[in-house]
Amino acid sequence: MQPFIRVDQFHYIKDCTQKLIHAHASINDRDVLEAYKSLNLEKVTNLFVEMEIEKKMLLHPIIDIENKEQAEEFLNKVKHYVIPFKEVTLQTAKKILPKVKKLKLPSLDHADLLELSYLGIDDQGSQKKYLIAYLDGKPIGVPGQFNPINKKGICSVCNKLEEVGLFLTEKKGTIQGTFTKKGNYICQNSHKCNQNLTSLEKLNDFLLLCLK
Repeated sequence: MQPFIRVDQFHYIKDCTQKLIHAHASINDRDVLEAYKSLNLEKVTNLFVEMEIEKKMLLHPIIDIENKEQAEEFLNKVKHYVIPFKEVTLQTAKKILPKVKKLKLPSLDHADLLELSYLGIDDQGSQKKYLIAYLDGKPIGVPGQFNPINKKGICSVCNKLEEVGLFLTEKKGTIQGTFTKKGNYICQNSHKCNQNLTSLEKLNDFLLLCLK
């Protein structure tokens, strides 16, 4: 069976395992617990349009998870079928971020790629942040000025409460010599942001907004 689970979907499945562990610790009514277990199984299977028997056999054991050890064993098996983030070459990065000089790409191994839905690159010297992702299978790059605000807020990308900063993008205006700026609060820590992503909806909306 080939990998079929996106990184964000894997994080959603992981989130469901944590909820099931909490449910076993807090729900005393057996019928309520069984209904909750079935609901989480349904949520996980509904992530995928096609559910062949092999996929069902891989994911169905989530319904039996009661503790951390069982969750870890289940997730280790599922992770073998996660589609890794497609690593971006320096040549591709220069093409999608043509105005960025001396761009340094992080060195990523396979384990890193299994945790990413997008790549965030911080340039501390110039207070810039570059986001690289895929929309409809095509690589896109979004450069922005990034200013940490040293407090928590809701991230526009993962929609979670985290330490955020103002990500400011700039576009040429309709009148020559003018520019329009758009600012959004996003996670300071792109790795944490990726961990929080359980859907690509907010990420894709954010990227499309930046590209307009």
